[in-house]
Amino acid sequence: MSRVFVDTSAAFALLVASDENHARAAEAFRALASRGAALATTSYVLVETYALLMRRVGREACETFRDDIEPLLDVSWVDGDLHARGRDVLLRSRAGGLSLVDAVSFASMRDGGIDEAFAYDRHFEDEGFGLV
Repeated sequence: MSRVFVDTSAAFALLVASDENHARAAEAFRALASRGAALATTSYVLVETYALLMRRVGREACETFRDDIEPLLDVSWVDGDLHARGRDVLLRSRAGGLSLVDAVSFASMRDGGIDEAFAYDRHFEDEGFGLV
């Protein structure tokens, strides 16, 4: 079974009908389910997703994420070591606009042997990961 990393950009697009990537995200999500892909993410992505949903859409979207999406995710809880490795990725990177959350995601993906991301963030591709 393949493992695919889920980024905030995809979770947001999946849940928010007005997002420009919503239709693509819904189709990609169905395709991932049909191929039986295991979905992985980090606790930092959860924090970022809840914050973005709450700020831009509201509590109901957060509840939908909690009830319908989060249970499908294998979450890597960020500890001090993973945080430090992500920080180092961030500080070595020349990519403009790269966030610590993304840098930690890259380190987590490498740890888990994950080479594909469900994301609408070019930084994943820039870092050498395939996009769903």
